[in-house]
Amino acid sequence: INIWRIPILFVVSGMGARFAMERRDWSNLLSDRSLRIFVPLLFGMLFIVPFNFIIFNYYYKKEQFYLPHPGHLWFLLFIFFYVLIFCALFNYFKKHPENMFYRFIKSIINKPLGLIPVFALPIVLEAILIQPRDYPVFALTLHGLILGMICFFSGFVLVSLKEDFWIAVRKIKLITLGLAFSLYLVRSYNGIITESDFISSSLIVNVLTGFESANWMLAVFGFGAAFLNKPSKLLTYLSSAVYPVYIVHLPVQMLCSSLVFQLGIPAIFKLIIVLVGTFALSFAIYEIIKRIKWVRFLFGMKIKSAR
Repeated sequence: INIWRIPILFVVSGMGARFAMERRDWSNLLSDRSLRIFVPLLFGMLFIVPFNFIIFNYYYKKEQFYLPHPGHLWFLLFIFFYVLIFCALFNYFKKHPENMFYRFIKSIINKPLGLIPVFALPIVLEAILIQPRDYPVFALTLHGLILGMICFFSGFVLVSLKEDFWIAVRKIKLITLGLAFSLYLVRSYNGIITESDFISSSLIVNVLTGFESANWMLAVFGFGAAFLNKPSKLLTYLSSAVYPVYIVHLPVQMLCSSLVFQLGIPAIFKLIIVLVGTFALSFAIYEIIKRIKWVRFLFGMKIKSAR
């Protein structure tokens, strides 16, 4: 699922930038994103990610060292970069909601299945131009940087079209799900039957993978718009927890793994214990974070909402 799990994060981040600009100009957006993105990135590089190396070295009995590193927070670095380069353009789009580009995109997505090429074509073109050696590898790669930029920009533009986008994505949710799952089966078969060279061209594989990724994302948005667009205490809780939980989850997962892997029990039980332990401890840490006002901003949470 990594082929769409990471790109959809950038799409949602682009949507978030648009929502953040509702009551802000470009300078306010920069200051807001600096607090919500750059501060957690810097804090994570200095005080969260180094624990990954410490736990790893302890488990494998290697020499300890301290290394500030973006680690699993690399995407924050990319998002902050996108905010910087698109800030002026986004400000123009906000002030001119009926600009020619928006009208052009709106005219296409209002046609049957028009949203699919609008969203998928830039993603497929990136796969053709960059030709990544391994499509799901996004962290700190040129492929990840360009694809993330496309998805971030697309998220901002599409959510700016408001109901036109949500109506279009709901209409095609079954079609995009069918396309995505069919392409997934092709990719799975090609990965298993490697000796037959079912699909031997890396370019074709990348094109199909990019198109599959785009359809998975559209399907997720379509079903989300259809079934999750309503008041929910659970979704409200998870939406506030997802950012800090993601920041702390990897060292927590590695800690749980280092303790559980040594147990003389079947691997399936180790997997279950690690999963439950990672979720439970990560959310327990979140419950502590959200109650400490001066800690909240280090994890991208609003200070004024502290309880």
